[in-house]
Amino acid sequence: MALAGDEPFSPSVLGTREHWDAAYERELQTFQDIGDIGEIWFGEESMVRIIRWLEKYKVPLDSSVLDIGTGNGVLLVELAKSGYMNLTGIDYSPSAIQLSEKVREKEGMSNIKLKVEDFLAPSAELSGFDICIDKGTFDAISLNPSDAAGKRKLYVASLGRVLKPEGFFLITSCNWTKEELLNEFREGFEILEELPTPKFCFGGRIGNSVTALVFQRKKVRPSILDKLD
Repeated sequence: MALAGDEPFSPSVLGTREHWDAAYERELQTFQDIGDIGEIWFGEESMVRIIRWLEKYKVPLDSSVLDIGTGNGVLLVELAKSGYMNLTGIDYSPSAIQLSEKVREKEGMSNIKLKVEDFLAPSAELSGFDICIDKGTFDAISLNPSDAAGKRKLYVASLGRVLKPEGFFLITSCNWTKEELLNEFREGFEILEELPTPKFCFGGRIGNSVTALVFQRKKVRPSILDKLD
């Protein structure tokens, strides 16, 4: 849970590229040795939660989906198994993309597109997505030792560039509460739904260890100059 101020979390190695490069190098070696795909962030139930929401809202199977910080790419594999056809995963760690490519090959999901991309500085072709999904990437960015507040703003700006107007953004976080995420994404996005997550009870109070929200990008309003044209 965040505290007040621009730097709500203590800086951590979990917010650095070096940490994730090393982590995915180890997971890649483990996969090559014994075929273990590695950790599934937030567990399998987090993937089920996302897929159920997409099915509930009858999101077309040909919708373009971007997995931000795809890691081992397992979420994209599960989406492909559920019939989704236009899937892209990005990660700023080359080792993560190498691992996700190996997992894609093992599962026979050649239609999944994978790219080494830094979401805070996305390439021009990374745009026009109907759905963007984040399971833990915004959390990691929030722990960066170098200007985490600035990087969070870059993240929101990048999301506004790659997601279509009225497109959906599904985020799962273990660091941020619902209210805090509403504040972080207040510019250009509106809350559509809070997804149910496991609850815990401590000291007679009930809470959630994980927050899962669905945002929708707001419509782009025409400017006065556009109307004059």
